[in-house]
Amino acid sequence: MTDARGAVEARGANSRMTELNLDGYTPLPAGKIAAVVTYLEMATRPAEAIAEPLPLRPVARPDLAWYRAFYAAIGLDWLWTSRLLMDDAALGAILHHPDNALFVADGTAGETGIVEIDRRDPADVEIAFFGLKPGATGQGLGLRMMAAALAEAWRPEARRVWLHTCTLDHPAALSFYRRCGFAPFRQAIEVLDDPRVTGRIPREAAPRTPIIG
Repeated sequence: MTDARGAVEARGANSRMTELNLDGYTPLPAGKIAAVVTYLEMATRPAEAIAEPLPLRPVARPDLAWYRAFYAAIGLDWLWTSRLLMDDAALGAILHHPDNALFVADGTAGETGIVEIDRRDPADVEIAFFGLKPGATGQGLGLRMMAAALAEAWRPEARRVWLHTCTLDHPAALSFYRRCGFAPFRQAIEVLDDPRVTGRIPREAAPRTPIIG
């Protein structure tokens, strides 16, 4: 999952704003990337677990360098960059918030997956990040990890659990979330600076997404 900013316009090379064309194509200036973001929700707690839950280990006040390395190992090739671009103060304010819970899934090869649950609104709970390292995919661990994540998210006060994904993410992500019981309820277009062009992440990251600029 990537962060969704919901941007619908981008600043062109000539400093004029490019308006989104809702009935056709909108050219992007060089150095920009775009994605369609899909928001999904679950309005009722599942009657039964979708799979045998994979044990999750809570990580209280995670070390920021450790977190960034783990986050990058899972998501850099899908352009998960929002947390990598934050400074320590901004990242720590999120990860060390008492109502933001971070969990790790451990496998035979060590730490294999991450789940972040934002409970700052206890009735409207967001699974902010969910992912497995590349070597751990395709083994059925995702369903088991989501089963555990849902058990954590659906506390008695929760009325909805939601998350989002986008077209820069793994191509199976949207169908996976729907299979887990989430239903799409909104879409948005995200436009942002390509962090490979700005030098914020390695230029060779996410080779599936072309660099223009």
